[in-house]
Amino acid sequence: MATISVNKELIRLRDLSSVFSRSAFVDVLNYNDYSHFNWLLSKYNTINCVTYFDLLKKSYSLISRYYRCEYVYKNELIKLLLKEYGTKNSVYFSEFKVGNSIADMAIFNGESKVFEIKTEYDTSRRLDKQMETYKCFFDKCYIVIPENRLNEYYNIIESTIGIIIMTLEKGHIVLKNVRSACPNEYFDPRVLMSCLRTNEYRNIVLSLGASLDKVAGYDMYKFCYNIISHTDSNILRKLFLREIKKRKNNTALLRKYPMAIRQMMLSLNLSKDKANKLLEQLNININ
Repeated sequence: MATISVNKELIRLRDLSSVFSRSAFVDVLNYNDYSHFNWLLSKYNTINCVTYFDLLKKSYSLISRYYRCEYVYKNELIKLLLKEYGTKNSVYFSEFKVGNSIADMAIFNGESKVFEIKTEYDTSRRLDKQMETYKCFFDKCYIVIPENRLNEYYNIIESTIGIIIMTLEKGHIVLKNVRSACPNEYFDPRVLMSCLRTNEYRNIVLSLGASLDKVAGYDMYKFCYNIISHTDSNILRKLFLREIKKRKNNTALLRKYPMAIRQMMLSLNLSKDKANKLLEQLNININ
């Protein structure tokens, strides 16, 4: 009977975490469709909420205590990064594509940092391959893990990779830097190109003094890669950081978003107007 009760509670927590999905938020924003929220409310009638935002806050409070999934890790990581780096000279990205991998979180300011999250529900199976790619591009690499798996990861990852643990102190989630990351020296131009959009690598090549006037569209990638691959890595890093900070990004708004939904707002990369619209929609009374 105890096992059945535990399984039911785990299912409930998973269901509550599902409300923090892109589709649930996009449905509300674009179609005024609250079906996923209403499904949760009907399935768990013990949730006493006045507004849909109340449901989000209560759901986040529960999963952050008892079901720390990737969403919780990302959300708490944003909180830590805001405290350490702010938003004035930094840009944050959730799910940043690097080669054939997608980094959980990346931050760019005077240097580039990547954060790969491994919750207690994840395995370390792909970690070596992921970090091998990230080390070719980012200045510093970190993993973010549960405190109770520190020994496991400490023994399987390279000493150059930083480690941040998630723990509880007085009932509150805390992220602690257990080991700082060492700067990566190798920089792979091919991995850099995989992160860049066409206009970005064009801008970098133009900044290096090359002319693109006579380059055909079908030759553009090859031409730009050839120049970039023969450029000093320190110069490339600076030019890349300049380009990445030009991307449309809502980092500057993060502190204005309610804590429980910062990760979702960053993931959706909403403009100020759309973010305000979504918050208004979430704050309506539940019928």
